[in-house]
Amino acid sequence: MEAFKLMRELKTNFEQESIYLPREKGLNLLETTLENDKQISAKCRDAKVEDLWSLTSFFGYSTQTFVQAVNLLDRFLAMMKIQPKHLSCIAISCLHIAAKLVEEECNISSSHDLIRISQCKFTISDLNRMEKIISEKLNFQCKAVTAFTFLHLYHEITLLHTSERKPHLSLDKLEVQLKACLCRIVFSKAKPSVLALALLAQEIEAIQSVDMLEISQCIQRHLKIADGELLYWRELVAKCMTDYSSPECSKPDNKKLVWILSRRTAQNLHSSYYSVPELPTIPEGGWDESASEDSCEDMSCGEDSLSSDTEVPCSPPPFHQRTSVPHSQDDSTHLGAACHF
Repeated sequence: MEAFKLMRELKTNFEQESIYLPREKGLNLLETTLENDKQISAKCRDAKVEDLWSLTSFFGYSTQTFVQAVNLLDRFLAMMKIQPKHLSCIAISCLHIAAKLVEEECNISSSHDLIRISQCKFTISDLNRMEKIISEKLNFQCKAVTAFTFLHLYHEITLLHTSERKPHLSLDKLEVQLKACLCRIVFSKAKPSVLALALLAQEIEAIQSVDMLEISQCIQRHLKIADGELLYWRELVAKCMTDYSSPECSKPDNKKLVWILSRRTAQNLHSSYYSVPELPTIPEGGWDESASEDSCEDMSCGEDSLSSDTEVPCSPPPFHQRTSVPHSQDDSTHLGAACHF
C-alpha cells in the first residue's frame, strides 16, 4: 500500500515538473553572456547561488528551501533581462519567498535580519517590492516540483524495498551533492526527475548495491527516462563531484564567518577581543556567591550599522554546526570566496 502511494506521488510530480523548468533559451543566453555591468553572466549567477547556500546554512534553513530558492532565481533570470546591480536583491527575495513556503513560521528570519546578515545595499521596501515582482512574473507558481522532491521520493522507495542489513543511502550526502550541482547553471537545464535519478544512481554505484541498482532501474522504466539522457547527466554529475571534492574548491559551507562591524562597536570589542580572562575556581563545598559578581561585558551592537569597513572574525553561532556567511563588497559582486568549478 505504501509502495503504491509513493509511486502514484512520483508519477504526479513527474507530470508536473515541466511547469517549473526555467526557460532553456534564457539559460543559454546567461551561459553565453560575458561578465560586464549590463548583463548577468553564468559565473555571476553561480556565485550568487553559492551565497544563497551560505545564507541557508547560517539561518538553519533546510535543503528544500535552498533548492526552491534556486528554482525561483533561475526561472526569473531565464525570463527577464536583469542588470547585475539588481541580482543581490533578486536572490535574497527568492530565498525569503522559499523560506516562507517551506519553513515553520517561527524559523523564518525577518526581512531586516536577512538584509543585515547578507549585507546587501537595499531596503526592506525594496525586498518586499522585488518579492511581489518575482511572484507576479512566475504567475504565483512559486512552490515548485524540484530535484529535491524526486530525491526524497526515490530515497523512500529505495528504503522500502531494501532490508535493514543492506547498506543504506545517505540522504544527507545526496542533498549536499544536489546543492553542489545547483551551484552550476548547467544543471538547471536538467529535468528534476532525471537529475535526482542521476545522483541516486551515482551513489548506488559507489556503495555497490545490486538490489538498489535494480530499484533505480525500475524507477527509470516507470518514468520512461531514456538511457542516453540519464547517462548524459550522470557523467556531468560525476564530473561535478570530482571538481567539488578537489582541495582547490572552497565549499560554501566551509567559508569563514566574518562580521562587518561599525567602528564604534569594533573599538568597544578591541579591549577584550584578544584577552581571555581567568575564571575563578568554583569551591567544591558549594556555590560561592562572590563568584557570581563577575559580570559579562555587553557585546551587543545596538543601533550600530554592520556596513562599516572594520572586520572582526567571529565563531559561527552555536545552533549551526557548519555555518558560514561571507561578506559582500557591493551589490554587483558575490559574498566572498566562492567555489568555482
